Amino acid sequence: MGEHRIDDADTLRPAPVEYGAAVDRYLAAADLGSASRRVYRISLLGWAWPLVDRRAPTGRERRGARPPVVPLALLDAPEAAERLRRGLADRAGTARPRTLDRELACLRAATAWWSARGWIAADPAAGLTPPTPGTDPAPVPAGAPVSVSAGAPVPAVVVAGPASVVTGPASVIAGPTADVPDRARAALALRAPLRELTLWHLLHESRAAVEQVLALDIDHLDLPRRRTKESAPGPLRWGPGTARLLPMLLAGRTAGPVFVTDRRAPAGTATADRCPVTGRGRLSYRRAAELFTTATRPLDPAGRGWTLLVLRDRTPRNRRKRGRQGAA
Repeated sequence: MGEHRIDDADTLRPAPVEYGAAVDRYLAAADLGSASRRVYRISLLGWAWPLVDRRAPTGRERRGARPPVVPLALLDAPEAAERLRRGLADRAGTARPRTLDRELACLRAATAWWSARGWIAADPAAGLTPPTPGTDPAPVPAGAPVSVSAGAPVPAVVVAGPASVVTGPASVIAGPTADVPDRARAALALRAPLRELTLWHLLHESRAAVEQVLALDIDHLDLPRRRTKESAPGPLRWGPGTARLLPMLLAGRTAGPVFVTDRRAPAGTATADRCPVTGRGRLSYRRAAELFTTATRPLDPAGRGWTLLVLRDRTPRNRRKRGRQGAA
């Protein structure tokens, strides 16, 4: 899912009454290819079922299913966020983590766009995070009420590639004898919100200062080439992890800070530090550091959590050489 432009001419029309119509208006205003538009539509309409407390179809039934008619005003209902959370937990039982992240990014982009136009007063998707691995819901017939609850995220630590994933207490991997590169690898394998994962991967792959990364604006990025443009505060390159996450993070936004807060910026915030689409402010170093320390606390044998500096470290060169010699 690549970066796309939103046409603001739609703001002159009355707000839609129905959720499906709001989806159509959002997609009509987005500069997307036909394939991406189809993916967005399937992802967004899939959230209609949990909004009315019903389980969405799965597998092949999902593509041809007719979603329920949902008033857009339901997104402002007090129970909307909880229903979406239960729907996310239910979806986690059948979808891959990457698919789950993509569908959640689509929803966040759409609700932010609707909120910016005053169609909804609240953003029920703002606090959603992927549910705990291993707590998949029991099979329920499609269309039945959802009764699944999700717990807090549990770390999933990658040891040595995609085939070696360990879920559970991360101290098994990042114990007292673990070196700094192992800590960075463990942190990057955590189940965390899309914004945090993108920031952590960018810091790790670019080895740039935290201040430089948080100062990035969307128009500083050259996504196809995985680097910043000359207009950026400084040269910066990134790898495949960041390249996979950035387009999802930026979905629906074409200007403003790359990393923004969960809430709208307070009055008086400089225009350069405010997203023109969502009204959210630039993420601060202090908040980014707090989120990382909190997320890594279960990985730290001392229970204090780590600082963002561990993400800038790489496996020592002599260690890589020993690994190659051992494999020879």
